[in-house]
Amino acid sequence: MTEINQIEANDLVQLQGFEGKTKIIKLIKGQSHQSKDGVINHDEIIGLNWGETIASHMGKRFFCLRPALDDLLRSVNRKTQTLYPKDMAYILLSMGIGPGDEIVEIGTGSGAMTIAMAHSVGTSGKVFTYERRPEIQQTAIENVERLGYSQQVEFVLGDVVDGIGQSNQRALFVDMPDPEMYVEQFKNCLQIGGFFACILPTTNQVSALLLVLKRNGFALFEVSEILHRYYKPVARRLRPADSMVAHTGFLVFARHVDENELKDKL
Repeated sequence: MTEINQIEANDLVQLQGFEGKTKIIKLIKGQSHQSKDGVINHDEIIGLNWGETIASHMGKRFFCLRPALDDLLRSVNRKTQTLYPKDMAYILLSMGIGPGDEIVEIGTGSGAMTIAMAHSVGTSGKVFTYERRPEIQQTAIENVERLGYSQQVEFVLGDVVDGIGQSNQRALFVDMPDPEMYVEQFKNCLQIGGFFACILPTTNQVSALLLVLKRNGFALFEVSEILHRYYKPVARRLRPADSMVAHTGFLVFARHVDENELKDKL
């Protein structure tokens, strides 16, 4: 019987070098991982315990670690600008996404946010994700499949102008440059009380969206941005890193409410 802490075939393994180099691979019997640091046979990793080290044929050693979701997202093949984990985490928490939930995503991109949502909803939930560019969608499909989240993701190729196939949904996330043009479609997708979230790069885009949302049955607005600063982890000279992940986008949140309750307040 396989020990629970033992690495198995088809596992995703993070090879973490002593010098900071890292690579995530899927273990396939009979295959090998090749880099300028040497060759590592997958069969030599299978059967090790998590946290043990493996050496390449050149003698370079790597920790064999379970990758965190953050590590998986950083490994995504990108053809579009991806969201940062700092934004993803806040979006998922603010929308209350958890196991068994369904969520609609408009603008799949490279699939990083899709993967984060699929991880949150678990195998009993579902992510419906829309993308209008077939070549971009194909990249996202490959990323989702490689990281093992295909079961809980349904890809839709199409333009939101033609409508959203899902209705009475409790959560909708949008990553597109002109969301104010499609608020009617968003409203038809969400249930009363449903969560709406969007990321936009500029203030003028945020202003345009807020005006249209308010006129179309949305309320309880929030606009925010998340800043993330790393520190150099050296005990004797702990200090901020030379660079930080500052502004990556404005996050816009709202709830779809009963329009009749808003008439006196518009």
